[in-house]
Formats: sequence, structure tokens, C-alpha cells
Amino acid sequence: MNGVELLLLGRTLAKIGEEAVPATADGERARGVKSVVVVMSDVYAHPGSAVGEIAARTGLPQSQVSAAVARLREVGSIVTEADPRDRRRLLARRAPEISARRAQVAAAPVDEALARALGTDDPAELAEVLAALEVLARRLTPASLRRLRAEAADGPTAGR
Repeated sequence: MNGVELLLLGRTLAKIGEEAVPATADGERARGVKSVVVVMSDVYAHPGSAVGEIAARTGLPQSQVSAAVARLREVGSIVTEADPRDRRRLLARRAPEISARRAQVAAAPVDEALARALGTDDPAELAEVLAALEVLARRLTPASLRRLRAEAADGPTAGR
């Protein structure tokens, strides 16, 4: 596998993941799921962060982070409060209670979307791909990206 094939695989997996996220209560498919999930993960890992800090860590544009923070606040996944040092800034953190939407999304299996993407209803084939995805999920975590970015920042020979 080369870098281009990995990029295309990542895009395909992201699209399957978006399909697996259940529609909202009004039946609407969520838009911008990927950026919302990235922002939510960052806020959970770094409670008390401002939009600019989240944007810097995630590499997302500040406008996209602001929109994701607003959506997450709206569905009750995060709460915001004014920064005591600068009242113009909002700091985001995980909501103390799990919102209904977050529980719904977390409980949604990927099986149906994956089966549609694979074009199969063979349980053995689906189980094989799910097992491979579970291995990748355990080994390629958000910490993997931090290590990759740190090495890139240190130069191509860092850590060798």
C-alpha cells in the first residue's frame, strides 16, 4: 500500500462512518460529521479549551471549529463558559451528562453501512472486515496523529 491508497482508504472509511451515524430526530442526515467528531474528541481530551486552541491542535479552520462547538453545545455534548481571564473567549468542556444524541450516536453500529459499502450480506466477510477495523482502531488512535505531527515538526530524522 502506498500513501495515495491509504488516503483513499481513509476517505472511504470516513464516508462509511458518516453513513453509520444515525439521522437526527427530525430525520435529517448530519452534515460535517467528521469535523464535529474531531472537535468533540479534542474538547474531551483538552477540557477548558478556546476555539482558537482547538483549531490549532486539530488543523481545522477556526470557523469550522466555531460551528462544530455551536452544534455540540446545541445537542448537549459540550458546555461553554466565559474565560475568566478574557470574557470575550468561550472555553469548551465535556457536558457533565451524556446527551441523548451522543448516546444514540455512540450506540449505533457500523455493520449496516459497512455491509452496504462492501456490497455483501455475508456474515463471515462482514466479521472479517469488522475485526480488521477493530485492530486498526486500537492501534491507530488520536495519539498516533500527535506522534506523527511531533515527528514532522522535529524533522524527518527525528527519533531515528
